[in-house]
Amino acid sequence: MSHYAENRKARFDYEIIEKYESGIEFLGVEVKSVRGGQMSLEGAFVIVRGGEAFLINSNIPPYQAKNTPKDYDPLRNRRLLLTKKEIAELAGNAKNRSLTIVPISVYNKGRKIKVEIALVKGKKKFDKRETTKKRETDREIRRDMRGKE
Repeated sequence: MSHYAENRKARFDYEIIEKYESGIEFLGVEVKSVRGGQMSLEGAFVIVRGGEAFLINSNIPPYQAKNTPKDYDPLRNRRLLLTKKEIAELAGNAKNRSLTIVPISVYNKGRKIKVEIALVKGKKKFDKRETTKKRETDREIRRDMRGKE
């Protein structure tokens, strides 16, 4: 299993409550671009509309710019392949508890490309400071442990 794209900012900005694995609907041009590692999840989010889930604002540049159709939009909305039960659960939780749905990573599972999405709650500024402080102390502890061996 190899990772094609990761949303590192999401882990810092949000507190992850629940994760889901989803398929994603691509065009043929986009699949090659994603497998080439050119996808960006920065600023992307998921909305549920009309009983379907869509990935919004994810950027997939064309694989070969000169061979790409003229009307290709790299920021187009992409449908996520979830069951009706999962979509209803996501929509209900996001609406009732005022949560957000964001993509965490894109990876392959066999020949399929999957998206890991998460139900998240935004962190406050002091929570972000706490996360940064914890990360720095862990880094210092690892550095000290390495020096003692």
